[in-house]
Amino acid sequence: MSDRSLLSTRSLVEFFQKRLQIEVHRLGLEPPPAEETLWYLCDMLGRFGRSEHLFDYFDGRYGVRPLALIYGDALAASTDRERCQLLQRLGELALFLGAFLRERYRRRGIRRDYFVGMGSGAYEYLAGHAPANRAVFEELTRQFAAILELLSAAGEPDLSTDPHRVVALYRQWLRTRDPAVAARLRRIGVGLA
Repeated sequence: MSDRSLLSTRSLVEFFQKRLQIEVHRLGLEPPPAEETLWYLCDMLGRFGRSEHLFDYFDGRYGVRPLALIYGDALAASTDRERCQLLQRLGELALFLGAFLRERYRRRGIRRDYFVGMGSGAYEYLAGHAPANRAVFEELTRQFAAILELLSAAGEPDLSTDPHRVVALYRQWLRTRDPAVAARLRRIGVGLA
C-alpha cells in the first residue's frame, strides 16, 4: 500500500474495500468471505477511523475498554438487545485490536488466541440472536482467524519500498517467531528457514 493509494481514495471505507478485495485474492482465502461480510468489515473499519467510535470513556479516561470487561457487561445485560449490542462491540474490537495492534498486546502477554476466542464467541452468540446480519456473524464465527489475518494484511504498509521496515519486521520475527509476522514476510517475498 503506497501513500498514493491512500490519497487517491475518497474515504477510509473505500480504501478498505479496495484493500480487502486485493488481499482476499492474494491470501487465497477459500472460500472467500461473502460480499456482505466484506461490507460489514469495511463499515467497521470506517467507523473505527473516528476516535469517538473506537474509544470509550471509562475509569476517568478515554481508551479501549478491555474485552473481558465488555464481555462481563454483556453477561450482565438486562435485555437481549443490549447483550447483542455489547457483543457486537466486543467482536468488532477483537477484530480491530487483533489485526492492527497485535504486537502491542503481545508485549503485554495477550496472544492472538485471546482475540480469536473473544471475537468468535461474541459473533457465535450474534449469529443466533441478533436481529440482523446473522449470516455475516455466522461467517465471522467460522472464519474469525482468517478474517483477522485478512484485516491485518489489508492494513499493512507496502514494505517492499522500504528496506529498513523489512529488516525491522525480520528482526521482530527472529525475536518472536510470530506466525503472523512470518506470513507478512512471505507475502513480500522474504523466505524464512
